[in-house]
Amino acid sequence: MSNDYQFDVLIIGSGAAGLMSAIQLSDNLSIAVIAKDKILEGSSYYAQGGISAVLDPEDNFESHITDTMNTGFHLGNEASIRFMVEKAPQAIIDLEKTGVKFSNTDNKYDLTTEGGHSSNRVAHVADKTGQSIQVNLLAHVQKHNNIKLFEEYVAVDLIVTDKRCHGTYVLDKNSKEILTFSSKKTILATGGASKSYLYTSNPDTSTGDGIAMAYRAGCKIANMEFTQFHPTCLFHPHAKSFLISETLRGEGAKLILPDGQEFMHKYDERLELAPRDIVARAIDNEMKIHGFDCVYLDFSFKDAEWIKSRFPTITQRCKELGIDISKEALPVVPAAHYTCGGVDTNIDAQSNIKNLYAVGEVAHTGVHGANRMASNSLLECIVFAKSCAQHINENILENSSYVIPKWDDSRVAPSKEKVVIAHLWHEIRLIMWNFVGIVRSNNRLKSAYLKIQQINKEVDEYYQVYTVTEDLIELRNLAQTSKIIVESALSRKESRGLHFNQDFPNQLNETENTVLTKA
Repeated sequence: MSNDYQFDVLIIGSGAAGLMSAIQLSDNLSIAVIAKDKILEGSSYYAQGGISAVLDPEDNFESHITDTMNTGFHLGNEASIRFMVEKAPQAIIDLEKTGVKFSNTDNKYDLTTEGGHSSNRVAHVADKTGQSIQVNLLAHVQKHNNIKLFEEYVAVDLIVTDKRCHGTYVLDKNSKEILTFSSKKTILATGGASKSYLYTSNPDTSTGDGIAMAYRAGCKIANMEFTQFHPTCLFHPHAKSFLISETLRGEGAKLILPDGQEFMHKYDERLELAPRDIVARAIDNEMKIHGFDCVYLDFSFKDAEWIKSRFPTITQRCKELGIDISKEALPVVPAAHYTCGGVDTNIDAQSNIKNLYAVGEVAHTGVHGANRMASNSLLECIVFAKSCAQHINENILENSSYVIPKWDDSRVAPSKEKVVIAHLWHEIRLIMWNFVGIVRSNNRLKSAYLKIQQINKEVDEYYQVYTVTEDLIELRNLAQTSKIIVESALSRKESRGLHFNQDFPNQLNETENTVLTKA
């Protein structure tokens, strides 16, 4: 088999943003979608909550825009937010056309609320919205003969010359070959970077691949200091960071200490429905004050049958772990959940590199600001995937005269010391959790920077002499992305949203983004 693939459009990532981009692109284009794991494995599939949209006659666009701006501490781009919010109802219709059946009562959407929202505007499919979206999008993609799916293919690096992208080098995990995928347009849809933290709600795929590749290629990377910590991940040795959806709090669940005392009233008048940064810091503070390993989320006062029908996934998973959520409170801790920054793009998902686009969590579209409002993430995926595809459909694809060189591995050898990768991986995640977590300080950030910088040097040296493997690719990207997060955090001399620095506790009046590019 030839180690060269040529496509009009290459989509790196198979989450909601990647699959939606694929089905919105013209049937006249040849399209490749590459997934580093199984097609459905990724953050989109595990999204429990829902997708926000103004669907209630009592609600309106201005309210959704205002809530999003306020939750993002006015660092969001209002034009981008307006674009997303006004396209949201159509995004729901587009998903329904693919077969997604949103929960309803009396032929009306069963809208719920989550932190930051002032109205019920979260459409959902019970507590498995992401799963339903992914399964239906994939089924739709598979009907298109012009779209080819590549499972277990890991992007290594973008191929860029003179600020123009020509495609990507890709590792076939099964054959262990590095293949060349040339493309006229490339879309990054690789998700976020929350695996850079020791505790995360994300699946193992979230290693910042697209952000690191884009940075190395010369892309502008914005606002990476804003990592959202989800307040409530299940605290259990066998839970593997199972997320407890914010919709439980939307439906009335209370955060309590081990003795049953509520505590959110001490932090915000919105109590459990305050934005995630406030709730996560409150939990973190209570754990530190009392020396607790976790706090608890109590839902046991609700009707047992209603809980089971409204939250079947959570009920079943907790039951498997020996917890009956209709009778006892759930042990929870905050965990790294969402990357609000990323590859800087416009509303057509274009980066500053020609022919390179970014959609979904990998992108910084400006809609989240300093903190993402709940259920705006799936919405962002769908809306900007559509605008990205539309831009590609409406612009003539240029043929490139650039001849992509074959991957040269003549000067490397297989490593016999895999322990090095495992050690550095764990060291990065420990440093990020302890030094660049929910509450930060200058000293801890500076210490983290020196440590992460040294690890990057070690990883680069390792990368130069050993054969590329999936673990090495992910470690390299994780180290690179972690360094960007720390640099961004050091450069922001204020506390805003998800970035809380004890040495700069006040919020400044300026609303500047943090933008980094490779020197």
